[in-house]
Amino acid sequence: MTDFAKTKSLFHLPAGLLYLDGNSLGPLPRAAADRVGAMMQQEWGDLLVTAWTRADWINQPSRVGNRVGKLIGAPAGSVVMGDTLSIKLYQALASALEMSAERKIILSDSGNFPTDLYMAQGLIKSLDRGYELQLCEPEEIENRLSAEVAVLMLTEVDYRSGRLHDMRSLTEKAHEDGILTIWDLAHSAGALPVRVADCDVDFAVGCSYKYLNSGPGGPAFIYVAPRLVEQVQPALCGWLGHQAPFDFGLDYRPAAGIERMRIGTPPILQLTALEASLDIWDMVDIEDVRAVSIELSSLFIELVEASCPELELASPRDERRRGSQVSFRFEHGYAAMRALINRGLIGDFRAPDIMRFGFTPLYLEAGEVRKAALIIEDVMSNRLWDRPRYHEHSPVT
Repeated sequence: MTDFAKTKSLFHLPAGLLYLDGNSLGPLPRAAADRVGAMMQQEWGDLLVTAWTRADWINQPSRVGNRVGKLIGAPAGSVVMGDTLSIKLYQALASALEMSAERKIILSDSGNFPTDLYMAQGLIKSLDRGYELQLCEPEEIENRLSAEVAVLMLTEVDYRSGRLHDMRSLTEKAHEDGILTIWDLAHSAGALPVRVADCDVDFAVGCSYKYLNSGPGGPAFIYVAPRLVEQVQPALCGWLGHQAPFDFGLDYRPAAGIERMRIGTPPILQLTALEASLDIWDMVDIEDVRAVSIELSSLFIELVEASCPELELASPRDERRRGSQVSFRFEHGYAAMRALINRGLIGDFRAPDIMRFGFTPLYLEAGEVRKAALIIEDVMSNRLWDRPRYHEHSPVT
């Protein structure tokens, strides 16, 4: 059984704050500052450019990728780190379309994160080969699968509502029609058990700054099924994805396996911070994380609904269909969230009316959930949100 009291002690959590927003940005692992500082002094500082070999920076994206792979059910050598989630999504989609050249439809749902849709739209425009992005309601995905669809591109956990897609079932049904699948795991990795290999997923991508706690702008990851990876021809042909990057040849030749999905120079500082967080994950059973997350989120729903009738549950009530977050709808949700933050309860807001809260057992306990519910009750029942300063929009919500 995971010792969550122990894991909590390994995070820097400011006194007086209740943090229910790890689904947006994970808190700082205490060891990360020292780890990055030591890397800067002893490796960057003392070894300088020789650290690429003497400190093995060059292999860090694959080494860390293997550790992340354990959290998403991927075999060794099938995950690599680097770049941003948007870039990794672009890589996966471009490769999948090339492998399904005769089909022209990319199918996704209206709950997908906008940047995934933007990347698809941009790729379609630049390719100019008649591709089409089709969207439907999440519940309609299965009915829209057909032999005309090239790629099914979904985010496993809806960023607004927390709705959880059935990865296994949808991947199986997509494959029955010869459709390649791309799963965005931004709100899954580190939140719930993910089994990309067991579910026979073709491609998966995700970020590391949410539940994996690598820090703002932390590197993304990409998984390609081993049965497909040698067929993949990268659309973004970076020099570190080359078969022999230090030969400096003028023509691109893809590296073997997942290494071909590397692009440019990796973010060594943030990979080092991520390694500090993954040391905590080595102490954790993801099944325990899921079980306690369900307990915490269910308690939260019960308490908030009992005291705040003006808030409407936007997340699935069935815990099996919900990720590790709970969302409530409220017409003045932006102002209410700002009022909550002012009271020391940090969640976040997603337009047009979603108040979103994340539940991460690595550092969140039931007592804190109860305190959070009391703060919400106070803000709502006393209309503390209805003050002019809370209605003034800031650049980031």
